[in-house]
Amino acid sequence: MTFNRYVPCINTFYDNQVDAYVPQLWANESLIILEENMVAAKLVYRDFEPIIQDYGDTVNTRQPAHFVAIRKGASDDVTNQDAIATNVAVVLNQLIHVSFVIRDSQASKSFKDLVTEFLRPAMIAQAKIVDQCILGQVAQFLGNSVISPTGVLDKTTVKDTMLAARGLMNKNLAPETERSLLWSSTSETVALQNELFLAAYATGDGGNALQNATLGRKLGFDNYMSQDVPAPTSSGINLLGGASGAINYTAGYGIGTTTMTINGITGAAANNQWCTIGGIPYRIVSHTETAGNTTSITIASPGLQTAVSNAAIVNIITNGTVNNVGGYPAGYPMYIAVTGFTNFPVVGQFVTFGSSPTSPVYCIIQVPGDGTIALDRPLDVAINNGDQVNVGPAGSYNFAFHRNAVALISRPLALPPAGVGARAAVVNYNDVSMRALIAYDSVKQGLRVTLDALYGVKVLNTALGCVMLG
Repeated sequence: MTFNRYVPCINTFYDNQVDAYVPQLWANESLIILEENMVAAKLVYRDFEPIIQDYGDTVNTRQPAHFVAIRKGASDDVTNQDAIATNVAVVLNQLIHVSFVIRDSQASKSFKDLVTEFLRPAMIAQAKIVDQCILGQVAQFLGNSVISPTGVLDKTTVKDTMLAARGLMNKNLAPETERSLLWSSTSETVALQNELFLAAYATGDGGNALQNATLGRKLGFDNYMSQDVPAPTSSGINLLGGASGAINYTAGYGIGTTTMTINGITGAAANNQWCTIGGIPYRIVSHTETAGNTTSITIASPGLQTAVSNAAIVNIITNGTVNNVGGYPAGYPMYIAVTGFTNFPVVGQFVTFGSSPTSPVYCIIQVPGDGTIALDRPLDVAINNGDQVNVGPAGSYNFAFHRNAVALISRPLALPPAGVGARAAVVNYNDVSMRALIAYDSVKQGLRVTLDALYGVKVLNTALGCVMLG
């Protein structure tokens, strides 16, 4: 059953609900809770059609057209412009589910109680992974990065850093409306120390920001805090040689420089390894060594995003290797075994595989503690056992973007065939679809409830986003 996607379908449930196991109720209520808990997913471009699709299908969405207003005289003919919206192919490869068993002893509970005990925690988990998958795309926007004028985001520099992000987006001709800035919890704390975000006279919201510690709309951005903004800490990240190096060139290097002389690094860097120069992340294309130690590095085009002075800090992040005899094929969606790290990778770190600095960039969204990592999306290309695992540097990767920078595509899943012993329903609301499956599990001796949704996440235009480093 499909509901109007612009009108929420809200049901009232009572303790004496006659049938707490109507799958349509579960699907409908799950979507309401999902919407309540998503942050990033509400702010990006959404594409939905009520056409049943399967995992791995490719759908086509549109990158909105761009027009230019043209002046004309009173007697001049109008100038026609082609209404061309760029086609973007998106693979539906995010099949996200939560499954749990309601034991026989719990079956007498009302739907209201079951929502509190099972459904709400399940949907909070699902909302989290959807937001993580979207915010993991910030790695695709590292070519548009800004950093505090002092290299440290604090209460005295946060406004200037935001203005730098605004200026970069203006330079890239991002539309001025529908811009959002998602802050990590650490960076939000810094921002809230600045009077720009707290003074009631400055917020224009009657003091709501001061009362609720929200950031509101500032400098052209709708500001939100999300715990899912990538923000790995330095405690879990190892440096090549165990210490930082530095730029070793008296004149320093200007914007766009790709090759730099450095000192203080013990050991040899590897192609596609991550480094930071002046606090901004880059990937190493090649390096030179003297007596086995790295003495110069070449980073990927377009080179330095900000000028760096002599003695500017250079960090090179150590890598590990893929730890699976058969490797992993393209499209692999599950956990990837890695090894060789003194400190194991952490959630929020960027990661690349192999030695090519043009290989895809992913973001780690789960580290279950068994020697594996989960990525923001299935593998774009195959990886082999023993391939380098290059993890990114620490920092808060606050994401400024226009709605059309990233797309979240949702399509309904099929209902199971009749006669298989499962009750099921699909509900569509506000450009998202949810399927609920309920069946008795004779082994677990209870009703197994599975709530799943099919998504695709795709960067539409990297010019419409910016990474504000914290």
